[in-house]
Amino acid sequence: MTLLSEILEYNNKFVAGKEYEQFETSKVPSMKAVLLTCMDTRLQELSTRALGMKNGDVKVVKNAGAVISHPYGSTMKSLLVGIYALGAEEIIIMGHKDCGMGSIDVDVVLEAMKSRGIRQEVIDTLNYSGIDVNHFLSGFSDVYESVKSNIQTVINHPLFDTNVPVHGLVIDPHTGAVELVYDGYKKEFYK
Repeated sequence: MTLLSEILEYNNKFVAGKEYEQFETSKVPSMKAVLLTCMDTRLQELSTRALGMKNGDVKVVKNAGAVISHPYGSTMKSLLVGIYALGAEEIIIMGHKDCGMGSIDVDVVLEAMKSRGIRQEVIDTLNYSGIDVNHFLSGFSDVYESVKSNIQTVINHPLFDTNVPVHGLVIDPHTGAVELVYDGYKKEFYK
């Protein structure tokens, strides 16, 4: 049985058993916040549970490294939509220790792409077209600096309401312990 078959079979039972009822909530976050965090599997539930949040409390945006890679990309758009269209009044940007994007080896990723059929000519064409593939695939060296950079991207964005508090946190994926990097109420960095 394939993964997709397993998922669909499980979903049929889930719906038939009305297990979805325990997750019913409004599309407006009850804590009135948007959380940007990493897609790391260790944070699937830990990222919200360690903050005392349950289903429906917060809008969650996840990507590799919890990074805003472009001020007009989908991550920034999600934060803005959360504020202007979905009732959020605060933003929490939470990176984590031991993040794969903090130690990603771009050469290894490029070799994996090539082994799956991506031709060097495609990579060269992208580079020639102005897309620095190495930069696009790269991560960061310091999670605290990454969180700070993301905060600066948000608060300096021309479409962002600077009255909205933006907080910065770093979570330990092994214990759930959270460190404060930036307090959006006081507009003060701690790390």
